[in-house]
Amino acid sequence: MQLKALRNAGLGSLALLLLCACTVVDLDSSGNPIIPTDPSAEPNFTNQTPAQIAQGLWASKILPAAHTQALDWTALKQAQSGLKEAQTQSVYARISGKITGLDTEGLQRKLTVTVNGESVVMQLGPIIKGNAVRDAAGFIHFDDYKNQVQFAQVAKALNKEALSSLPALDASWVGQSVDVLAAFTLSPNSVDDGVPMEIKRGATQ
Repeated sequence: MQLKALRNAGLGSLALLLLCACTVVDLDSSGNPIIPTDPSAEPNFTNQTPAQIAQGLWASKILPAAHTQALDWTALKQAQSGLKEAQTQSVYARISGKITGLDTEGLQRKLTVTVNGESVVMQLGPIIKGNAVRDAAGFIHFDDYKNQVQFAQVAKALNKEALSSLPALDASWVGQSVDVLAAFTLSPNSVDDGVPMEIKRGATQ
C-alpha cells in the first residue's frame, strides 16, 4: 500500500510539473493557436496592408536607399544613353534646377523643373503613374508579396507616401531654384513617371 501511495504521489507531482511547464497559447476566432512571431524573422508582408508595408519601409529603407543611390543629372543622362530600344530603368536622382511650371489643379498635378535647359516633369498626384519609387530601390521583389495585385498596390502606397512628405507647393515656388530627390523611369528617349520624394527651395544650380 505504501509503495502504491508513493507511486501515485510521484505521478501526481510529475503531472503538476508538466502543467507548470506548459505555456498558455492564445487562440484565434477559429480556435487555432496563435503562434508568436519570431522577432528575428523577416517581415511577413502577406499579412500587412499595402499602406502598412509602405509606411514600414519608407523611413527605414526607401529614403536611405534613395539618398545613397541618387544619380546627379549627368549620371542620369549617362544611364539613359546606355539603354537599348524598348528598355527601361527605374532610378533615384537628385536634380537641381528652377521650377518653370506648376499645375495644382485636377487629379494629375504636375511640377516642371528645368535642368540644364531640359524640362523635367514630375507628378504631384493624387493620381500617379508608374512604379519608379518601388522599382528603383532594388530590394523590393515580387516573390516577397502575396500576389501581383498586392505588389502593384505597394507601388501605389509608396507613391502616396512620397507625396505626403512634400512641402505645400503654390505659385510662390514658380521661378525658384530647388533641389529635388525623385524617382524616375528612364527610357532611351525620355525621363518619365517622375515622383518627387523631397523638395528643398533655394538650392543653387
